[in-house]
Amino acid sequence: MNLVERVQAILLKPKATWPEIDSEPADAASLYKNYVMILALIPAVASFIGLSLIGIGAFGVSFRVPLASGLANMIVGYVLSLVMVFVLALIIDAMAPTFEGTKSQIGALKLSAYASTAAFVGGVFSLLPSLSVLGALAALYGVYLLYTGLPVLMKKCPPDKAVAYTAVVVVCAIVGGVVIAWVLALLTPSPMRLGAVSAAEAVVAVVQQGASLKT
Repeated sequence: MNLVERVQAILLKPKATWPEIDSEPADAASLYKNYVMILALIPAVASFIGLSLIGIGAFGVSFRVPLASGLANMIVGYVLSLVMVFVLALIIDAMAPTFEGTKSQIGALKLSAYASTAAFVGGVFSLLPSLSVLGALAALYGVYLLYTGLPVLMKKCPPDKAVAYTAVVVVCAIVGGVVIAWVLALLTPSPMRLGAVSAAEAVVAVVQQGASLKT
């Protein structure tokens, strides 16, 4: 099954697709190379285009993130998203016995990778920053993907335990998402920050000019 078919399958018929994923031979390298690293490019590149090329506009004012900052944002965001998939897999695997599931490192990584599909694909909405909220809504579908996949990949996890299991993983994912957003915010100039810098520079210039007049 190629990449496009797999994306369609996991999004449109997850219950039928998870058993197929479970039976497929895979390792961390192949999952990342053939799936995660490709899909993670969608939100990273879309965000760069939206912020640095298209720009943010509101109330007749538009703002574009400088290209250098946009590229830094894209690269760091891309790397952090790859790391996040792996960290979530570690959490899923570690929590399995708590919810009567069977630990499986590759099963947890498969679950983390494929459950992230909705968030990765939804990242295309970042092309227009005003529509980025739709990307967040699309990412919510990943909660359902996670819920349907847990009993299959983390074997022996009872369906009644899957709800709590999903909730714990989602909370961890939210915390990770907040950390990533905070890091990216530090790398991304905003109109308010630029305005504050410009105002500070203006004050300094006035002071310097006044000093020169006195001398």
